[in-house]
Formats: sequence, structure tokens, C-alpha cells
Amino acid sequence: MRLFPALFRKKMPNGNIFTGKHRLVRKVTIEDVQKLKNQLQIEEQNMFLLRHPYLSPEQSFGHARALGKNEANTIKTLTKVRPYKEHVTIESRLAHLRVKEAWE
Repeated sequence: MRLFPALFRKKMPNGNIFTGKHRLVRKVTIEDVQKLKNQLQIEEQNMFLLRHPYLSPEQSFGHARALGKNEANTIKTLTKVRPYKEHVTIESRLAHLRVKEAWE
């Protein structure tokens, strides 16, 4: 009888091995650490660019008007045809109930 392999084998968790209380956790590798550092550097660079914008608020005020974007948007919204549904009344909703109503 081979007792050692039976008693000292690596036990697997029940169910899905990657979720739950008794899950298998991957060991952290050097590639994972490098990837996380790279992502943090990118995020830090993005936050720096957001803190120091290219244009000041005074410079960016009115740039759309200078480019004529406001007029283009108003013309676009005025010419856009929006199909509206017809008005619904109670009589139109309940008209199918008046089938057997007889005239006297």
C-alpha cells in the first residue's frame, strides 16, 4: 500500500478552484509586478496631465465659438427631424371595447 502519496498529495479546493473561500491563489511573479508598476506610471502621468492642462481656463473659454461649433450645432439640431408619436387618448385605447354597443 502506498500511504505517503495518499496522505501528502496537494489537496484541491471544492468547486471552482479560482473563486470562493478555499480558492487557489496564483503566486505573484516578476512580470506581474512589472505590469502593475507600468500601469501605475501611466496613471500617474495621466493625473499629471489632468492637473496641468495645456490651456488655462481663460484661454479655453470661447474656443468653440471662435471655431464656429455653436452655430453648426444649432443648425444641426434645428434641421434634425424627430418623429413624434401621435397623441393617445383614453377613447382610442378603449375603442376595442365598444364593439357590441348598439344604437337604439
